[in-house]
Amino acid sequence: MSVIYTKGNIFNKEVIAFAHGCNCAGSMGKGIAVTFRKKWPEMYQEYKRRCSKKQFKLGDVFYWQEEGYHIFNLGTQKHWRSKAELNAIKKAITTMLTLAEQQTIRTIALPKMGAGLGGLNWQVVKEAIQQIAEQTQITLIVVEEYIEDDGCK
Repeated sequence: MSVIYTKGNIFNKEVIAFAHGCNCAGSMGKGIAVTFRKKWPEMYQEYKRRCSKKQFKLGDVFYWQEEGYHIFNLGTQKHWRSKAELNAIKKAITTMLTLAEQQTIRTIALPKMGAGLGGLNWQVVKEAIQQIAEQTQITLIVVEEYIEDDGCK
């Protein structure tokens, strides 16, 4: 449907569904992943378990629900030392949107995926996200400039 580009903290966007790119090695040690790990420690433990058993791969989506929140962990990097892969981002976002439609989720907030620690060119990733978003009724709120504390609670 649409993509809204903004800046701030994705967790302050008055939405209940969030997505972020993850490596498939079981580490959430840098970037916004640290916040996801701290906010949902049980989700993090399950993510680590899946990674250790090779049950979370490039392009996969590990979906988690907790206390009314929906979390989409997208497999975008093989390892935290490697770059994100555009095809994995495309596949994961497409799968995420299908899952979100099944859950009647209308809005998902996500960071500038794949272009920070993932090392990809943001304009290329942004165009891919835009094309995929045109095929759904879900609104994506993409925080292009993340601010840890943008004044909201």
